[in-house]
Amino acid sequence: MLGSARRCLLPKQRTFLGVGHFRGLWQSQRCSHGASSHEGNHLFNAQAAPTYKDAYERSILDPEQFWAEEAEKISWMKPWSRVLDHTNPPFTKWFVGGETNACYNAVDRHVADGHGQRAALIHDSPVTSTQRSITYAELQQQVSKLAAALSSYGVKKGDNVLIYMPMIPEAVVAMLAVVRLGAVHSLVFGGFAARELSVRIRHAEPKVIISASCGVEPTRLIRYKPLLDQAITMSGIEPKRCIIYQRPGLPEVVTMKPDRDVSWDEAMDSDRSHDCVPVEANQAMYILYTSGTTGDPKGIQRPTGGHLVALSWVMKNIYAMKSGEKWWAASDLGWVVGHSFICYGPLLAGLTTVVYEGKPVGTPDAGQFFRVIQDHGVQGFSTAPTALRAIRREDPELELGRKYDTSSLRFVFLAGEHCDYETRYWAENKIKVPVLDHWWQTETGHPITSTCVGLGHSLSPPRDASGVPVPGYNVKVLNADKVEAERGTLGRIVIKLPLPPGTMSTLYRADDRFSSIYFNDYPGFYDSMDAGIMDADGQLYVMSRDDDVINVAGHRLSTSALEEALLEHSCISEAAVVGVPDEMKGELPLGLYVTTKANTKPEEEINKEAVQLVRELVGPVAAFRLICGVEALPKTRSGKIARKSIADLARGKSVVIPPTIEDPSVYVGIKKALQQLGYALNVADPE
Repeated sequence: MLGSARRCLLPKQRTFLGVGHFRGLWQSQRCSHGASSHEGNHLFNAQAAPTYKDAYERSILDPEQFWAEEAEKISWMKPWSRVLDHTNPPFTKWFVGGETNACYNAVDRHVADGHGQRAALIHDSPVTSTQRSITYAELQQQVSKLAAALSSYGVKKGDNVLIYMPMIPEAVVAMLAVVRLGAVHSLVFGGFAARELSVRIRHAEPKVIISASCGVEPTRLIRYKPLLDQAITMSGIEPKRCIIYQRPGLPEVVTMKPDRDVSWDEAMDSDRSHDCVPVEANQAMYILYTSGTTGDPKGIQRPTGGHLVALSWVMKNIYAMKSGEKWWAASDLGWVVGHSFICYGPLLAGLTTVVYEGKPVGTPDAGQFFRVIQDHGVQGFSTAPTALRAIRREDPELELGRKYDTSSLRFVFLAGEHCDYETRYWAENKIKVPVLDHWWQTETGHPITSTCVGLGHSLSPPRDASGVPVPGYNVKVLNADKVEAERGTLGRIVIKLPLPPGTMSTLYRADDRFSSIYFNDYPGFYDSMDAGIMDADGQLYVMSRDDDVINVAGHRLSTSALEEALLEHSCISEAAVVGVPDEMKGELPLGLYVTTKANTKPEEEINKEAVQLVRELVGPVAAFRLICGVEALPKTRSGKIARKSIADLARGKSVVIPPTIEDPSVYVGIKKALQQLGYALNVADPE
């Protein structure tokens, strides 16, 4: 998600950027090559808004006082004894000893304040031609009933509950019911196939799983229950209960397993209710699995108290949203954007949040986003650049979009991937509101850099900028020597510890991996694994990403998981998947494979079967269709496939063959295969 969650590879050498590089980066700002020595000095400049300057300075120089003031704005059941405990970095704790509840702050508090009749959720589903609205009072009642049912099935504070549902209000009800009990939810994107789901079940070991009969795509139903049954069998983990929501008006009727499966209606058919259970601020609120590998999943663990405080701050100070207004994040609940800005963030702020079950185009046309904005009076909107690209391709003059009155809209925020300037410029000119990029990661849970609308920032940021550091984030760009890079110089983006409230507290069941992945390479800093530059005015430009995780329309996908799926084909002995640029989705996976010696199938038939295999094992979300056979893959003498050289060649970059490659001649076939797929067309042969 998808807050921008790009993963980047730092170049081995410092790179200086000249005029015209990265599409006119310097057209709207001055570049200084003098390194700053003042802590946080990159924000104290003439272009920064005074309100922002004050907030940022206080958050860096006196974080305990700054965040203590913000924490007073949510409800606590027990006060904290200590604002910040950073005695065991990187395992930072905020609001130590304080007790709160996420559901109370997102729902019950607003009902208690007299806003029970305000719409909390609006479900807009063009794929089922339905709309419905749920008030805060109705949401409270439904959540409390489901929490009581979960409790009766043995779910208690600290237990894990897995949620595998489409974009329907019941998914939000399920999330809130779990945290109401002080339990921990792990919501899995509904587009994942059985194997990916089974990995998460095996790792989380949920006591209960909540799912639905089906999801709806523009041309087909995705039958969730058979996938869930298969995943449970594959995982070897049998939950105590599975609660299944039968979607009304749809033909898919599920087969229930006796003594394990119960229907949603049965679970809710009671007068029982359940109060909110207080939890210590640093207890996990949820586990969100990144698109890691099938063999070693990476579960981001989010602390409760800090997350509530941070999201409350963000909704007001970045997005400038006020209680009672309408907000729409056009994403999926299964990604971090959905957790933070479909469910918890807007509800914490007392907003009405739109849950959209549809596509930017094709459900039924490219005007749907604008219809939703008109129908529900949306004032704040967040989406991915790939959605705007899709609309632009289908309706470049916005003839469909212009049919709708979008005068309620104040701005569009973009997340999940970098937005190219042409798309942003087109959107601003056609939609007639500011279009603002910002950058964050699944690990952080809220923006690292942004235009902070609520703090008085200009709504016309520099071209290609990802914003300035958000208060709480002491962002640095380091060179290859791990010292602060000169301004205008590409380097590794890191964040000085301690991280602000709401960022991940650890990886689930993997404290050692948490330390080694994010903190060991740059002691005292969080390693974003992204590369970029910072200009003289403190604007950050996130430039590149690593070759291990690719970003398809804002969805982060592991290339190794895709490779594992290809290797399930009986005729494929070796495979490599890399990300290649795509105008619509940002990136697409491209697969090269080597067949077994005994293979007699034609390549065209293997390609077709392999594409279907990836769809079944990973899911349609991978958008996998670029595939070609080769005689051999480039390998080092130790047997490692040189994926980065393949990716660079596909992107039209000159490739110098590493000296560790065992057989340099294989690059002839690699280039030919890439050209067959439409890549590496005007690049020199590797040498």
